[in-house]
Amino acid sequence: MFSRLRYDINAIKARDPAARSSLEVLLLYPGLSAVRRHRRAHWLWRHGCKFLARLYSQWSRFWTNIEIHPGAVIGKGLFIDHGAGVVIGETAVIGDDVHILSGVVLGGNGKDTGKRHPTVGDRVFIGAGACILGPFRIGDGAKIAAGAVVLAEVPDEATAVGVPARIVRIAGRKVGAVDQLQTPDPLAQELCALRIRLDKLEKMMQNTEESP
Repeated sequence: MFSRLRYDINAIKARDPAARSSLEVLLLYPGLSAVRRHRRAHWLWRHGCKFLARLYSQWSRFWTNIEIHPGAVIGKGLFIDHGAGVVIGETAVIGDDVHILSGVVLGGNGKDTGKRHPTVGDRVFIGAGACILGPFRIGDGAKIAAGAVVLAEVPDEATAVGVPARIVRIAGRKVGAVDQLQTPDPLAQELCALRIRLDKLEKMMQNTEESP
């Protein structure tokens, strides 16, 4: 227990230049407090004390503003930076040395049963306000941009941005570049479709008027 706590503290100090001492991280970082309390709640959950586990996790949510379901599996070195509004669902799995900013949701899409929440690999960075929804995997070393909505698997070492999220880099190399000059104008396409429908309606009305 103490070796894992020491690892978690050192992981935060390595990634946060504002962390000045281990004592400061231990006492003043709500992300670390939420993770420590989750480990206790998860122990209760695994040993069949599900009501007590949920009660303990809700108490932790009240104090930290971070909601982690006691059924979620979390590896070592998780850094929930600032942490306000973070939600981690019941069947979520998080690997080692993951960095999560405020407002992140690891949730479900409302369509799946059983495994409903994402699996996050090792060394993943998830920007503020990002939502990852569904039972797919975020690969090792991936980066999820702030505000992204991820609805499908992200490969190892990939960077995902946008709503819905798309892969723009893999291992530092750009992929799927969009040529703005070749991209169809959706408004022009819609106007064209309306024009075709209008022409058909005019022909139908003309045929009706000409019929005896």
